[in-house]
Amino acid sequence: MPMPRLSQSAEAARAAALQAEFNEKKWVWVPDDKEGYLAGWVNKEEGDIGEIIMAAGGDFRRVPLYALSKMNPPKFDRVEDIADLTFLNEASVVHNLRLRYGSGAIYTYSGLFLVAINPYQSLPLYSDAIIQQYRNKRRDENPPHIFAVAERAWVNMGEERENQSILITGESGAGKTESTKKVIQYLAAIATDVHTSPPSHSRSPTLTSSNSFASSMPTTGLPRNSSFRRSHNASPSVSSTGLTAKGRLGLLERQILQANPILEAFGNAQTQRNNNSSRFGKFVRITFAPDGSIAGANIDWYLLEKSRVVVRSEAERSFHVFYQLMAGGGALKESLLLGGAIEDYEYLNKSRREVDGVDDLHEWSALKSALDIVGFTPAEQFDLFRIVAAILHIGNIAITSTRADDAIMPDPSQAERVCHLLGIPVAEFTRAVLRPRVLAGREWVSQARTRQQALDELSALCKTLYEKSFGRLVDRINEALDRPSSKSTFIGVLDIAGFEIFEINTYEQLLINYTNEKLQQFFNHHMFVLEQEEYAREGIHWDYVNFGLDLQPTIDLIEATGNAIGILSCLDEECIMPKATDLTFTNKLSGLWAGATGEDDEHPGKQKFEPARFAQGFLIQHYAAKVEYRTDGWLEKNKDPLNDNVTRVLAASSERYVAALFAEYSDVPVSSGPGGPGNMFTVAKKRGLKKGAFRTVGQRHKEQLASLMSQLQATQPHFVRCIVPNAHKKPGRVDVPLVLDQLRCNGVLEGIRIARLGYPNRLPFVEFRQRYEVLTPGIIPPGYMDGREACRRMVKTLDLDDSIYKIGTSKIFFKAGVLAELEERRDLLLFDIFSRLQAVARMWTARRQIKKILNRAIAIRNNTAECKGVWRIARLALVATLHKGPTSSCGNPKRR
Repeated sequence: MPMPRLSQSAEAARAAALQAEFNEKKWVWVPDDKEGYLAGWVNKEEGDIGEIIMAAGGDFRRVPLYALSKMNPPKFDRVEDIADLTFLNEASVVHNLRLRYGSGAIYTYSGLFLVAINPYQSLPLYSDAIIQQYRNKRRDENPPHIFAVAERAWVNMGEERENQSILITGESGAGKTESTKKVIQYLAAIATDVHTSPPSHSRSPTLTSSNSFASSMPTTGLPRNSSFRRSHNASPSVSSTGLTAKGRLGLLERQILQANPILEAFGNAQTQRNNNSSRFGKFVRITFAPDGSIAGANIDWYLLEKSRVVVRSEAERSFHVFYQLMAGGGALKESLLLGGAIEDYEYLNKSRREVDGVDDLHEWSALKSALDIVGFTPAEQFDLFRIVAAILHIGNIAITSTRADDAIMPDPSQAERVCHLLGIPVAEFTRAVLRPRVLAGREWVSQARTRQQALDELSALCKTLYEKSFGRLVDRINEALDRPSSKSTFIGVLDIAGFEIFEINTYEQLLINYTNEKLQQFFNHHMFVLEQEEYAREGIHWDYVNFGLDLQPTIDLIEATGNAIGILSCLDEECIMPKATDLTFTNKLSGLWAGATGEDDEHPGKQKFEPARFAQGFLIQHYAAKVEYRTDGWLEKNKDPLNDNVTRVLAASSERYVAALFAEYSDVPVSSGPGGPGNMFTVAKKRGLKKGAFRTVGQRHKEQLASLMSQLQATQPHFVRCIVPNAHKKPGRVDVPLVLDQLRCNGVLEGIRIARLGYPNRLPFVEFRQRYEVLTPGIIPPGYMDGREACRRMVKTLDLDDSIYKIGTSKIFFKAGVLAELEERRDLLLFDIFSRLQAVARMWTARRQIKKILNRAIAIRNNTAECKGVWRIARLALVATLHKGPTSSCGNPKRR
């Protein structure tokens, strides 16, 4: 069933009554600590104070007039684009979002981008019929939807031959992962239509309302070549009964869709705020051939939260695949030696085991089906689950201490299970964990580990096993999906962990929030800074508006190098200091930025830093909020140590999959000192590896993030802002202060203002003249004319108000909605022209047909006349013959 717009006819009487009541009073929004804003009307004003009668309850409040916000008339309730509001303020924005959300409309345009509020329930908004409703349509022709953003990216890619990106951002639990899946679903469906539908040029121009806002992108003009949008049939790929289109999808499209359940099983987990939280970031690039069909796909992944396999909050779970395997493994569990229940495994029984509304058995079936479709062989699938099972067995290895505090393994049975699955000798594995060989001077000796050291080694091994297996999983998916082509363009969809604020925030949260800080800065820079810079280059008068927050000081505080050292660089320095600890690192940070310094040497991010008062850590003022970080264990997390004795054993595994995961360590010599365990960090130092051979976790993440930002900057971006409506995951409930905080931090309000005050649509002079000269015939004389002068004459003839356009040095700029009106006028004119051409053609064809009919009638008439003449002659001849007979026999009386 097609997606309807919000019905207004059913509420016509109520709307009329509300409008009448609204006209009688001066309605305003009153700030409220609990609800954010409440409705009321001004009873009287006394200087700078207003006496307000509250709509709910009728009580009186005295409020400063500057704190009041004007209320929009009722006709603006549930408006589809917030930029259409007459009074643009926080209260009106959140009121409109709340009304739409309560009506089941979770999507709302916000001038330049789409706002999506997590519904916390399944909605019938993503069927194949809905996909076809948005196919080949401009933004204003349908209600707001994630499909409209995907359609715009796809069309822009084809018309401009430029790579596109869709950045789906928001806090954890806002619905980014689901939105990413819907974008991929839409792209796969329309690409299948392109691939299977024959070309057609019969689609008549689509007429739209002139009052609609046609474009949300500030750097995109009208199409240079409209054939890409119109050149294919929009005929549905499915029947009207709503049957799924998967039967029509090609293998590649189905594989792209089925990659999601695999990645979610191994990379997502239940957290306190989200039952399906992405614990890694991914940038999915879907490449398209010149004809618009899908040519392949590729996935880059970032920052997997591998520590979740060994430790997490009691209210959260590990990655989904652990519980899915335990719920539905069946005979596979026996092969993996998993004979117990979840309660029998240390890495699972210390935290939440089930989630309301999540069926792990059903998800297991979906995972197995997805693996089959993507092309994983039974052996490859077994290798994936082999690592999962080995981690569970490692977690059950018991380590105790002797009187000398040496670690021992009293029950080797769990170690035997681990070694059986990983294909390594039990004795070598046990020795590598409990008594690894280290280099003491010039001699190799066996050094006993303490119980805690051995447990840390096992935890580090589990995290490394999972991360490496996850990386190989993504590589294998890319092998199945990637179809490189020099002529292809791509649409990239970014889904990355949202901003996180927990009760205890550690190193992982810093890296995640640092990533979101960079993405927010990219948004601000693209939408605000670049916009105003272009106005200046084009010589357009523009009063500078400080849109958005300047995030660079916070970014510098985290990532800067050199004299103005950042937190990550400082952490790297401490990791190579022989006696450094987490405490010395924390004190160093406080000494750098918490003390008094001169103005000349003040760090650009100093104002964003604050030492923690009661715990070992510090606070950072992020764009979303001030976050306190605990620095316990940061040095070890940044070094990510690995026992090289263990890695050498694994590199020599008899199982090819396991050996391949650790192939890079096969020729690494064991090297450590008596002061601590051997790890890859000390290996790199002692071997004197060249710069770049080893990277800390922070360095690797900075490099990956720089690569991601470089890719994004080379695309035409589209933005989707996901919003958490409430902290309780309840459908239909809106926590106004929570939503307001996200609207402020995500730049939603600033985006609306720049859409209203700025000129988001622009076209080069040549393109504007070529496209709209048909509306101004005879205005441009034959021969050469300066582009600026030609545009000036055209807009004057088009009778456009001076306030809705500006003419620059090479482009003409328009307010939002102006080009939509021009497009409608052009469509109407072309429709009329084509209709007349069709009428002339039909008239000419009809005249030819009539002439043919007339010629045939004349021929028939002539032939008929000739036939009549022939018959007349024949009859006369007969008569003559009859007359002849009696004359010859006149002498015979009988004959006469």
